[in-house]
Amino acid sequence: MNEEMLRQIVRDVVARRLARSEETVEVSAVLVQHASHYRYALPPSGGPCVIEPNVPCNHCGYCESHGH
Repeated sequence: MNEEMLRQIVRDVVARRLARSEETVEVSAVLVQHASHYRYALPPSGGPCVIEPNVPCNHCGYCESHGH
């Protein structure tokens, strides 16, 4: 597969996506909270990371969740 063939495939996929996005689709919105998205309310850390104490906390939120 050469670069021009790859470009044509990308153009075709984008054209199909754009054609689909112009169709009107009604979807009922349902908000579901999954346990893996829950974040615990921990006090802010100004010191080392809770998970990896050798590095400073960069507030990634990993320690506030189940790691997902």
